[in-house]
Amino acid sequence: MDRRLIWFVALLLPIVGLSWIDPHDRLTWWLESGPVVLGVPLIWFFRKRFPLSTLLLVLHWLHCVILVVGGHYTYARVPLGEWARDWFGWPRNNYDKLGHFAQGFVPAILTRELLVRTSPLRGSRWLGFLVVCVCLAFSAFYELIEWFAAAAGGGAAEDFLGTQGYVWDTQSDMFLALIGAVVALLALAKVHDRSMAGVASKAD
Repeated sequence: MDRRLIWFVALLLPIVGLSWIDPHDRLTWWLESGPVVLGVPLIWFFRKRFPLSTLLLVLHWLHCVILVVGGHYTYARVPLGEWARDWFGWPRNNYDKLGHFAQGFVPAILTRELLVRTSPLRGSRWLGFLVVCVCLAFSAFYELIEWFAAAAGGGAAEDFLGTQGYVWDTQSDMFLALIGAVVALLALAKVHDRSMAGVASKAD
């Protein structure tokens, strides 16, 4: 049994449980926390066939926390965002922007790990470009999901959208995902290589 996964789940479950208790809106909780509810079982299911690097597990854990906290309060009401808004004099709660930055940052490392370990792209100059393209595509797809939710739910989807009246919300969300992906590649590529090498050595 992979002790890293045991710690991953053991440290995440209490946070998910607390976020589940009396959220601002139950439907919004499911919409925001859905990737956690679906993603964590997949990580566990593929733990032997495709064990993730320690770096990726840590980043996944942080991303899960960001999502379930946003699901509990809704992004527009997260206390951290309220504090930052008052401190910096922002016109809105920007916690959702942290979420979209993470939406590029973490999937960039996930995509990079998948491509490096399962394709001939390791060491290729195309690797970084393709990783960024995948992250942008994922971000755009997520915006389409938000659009569908808004069309289906009308005003009830406002908490999920979290636009707070900002007309360029969709574009800025995708831009922050792009920035997150680029920053992840520039800052963590070498660390990620070492972390993947650790997984490979354990497999051997």
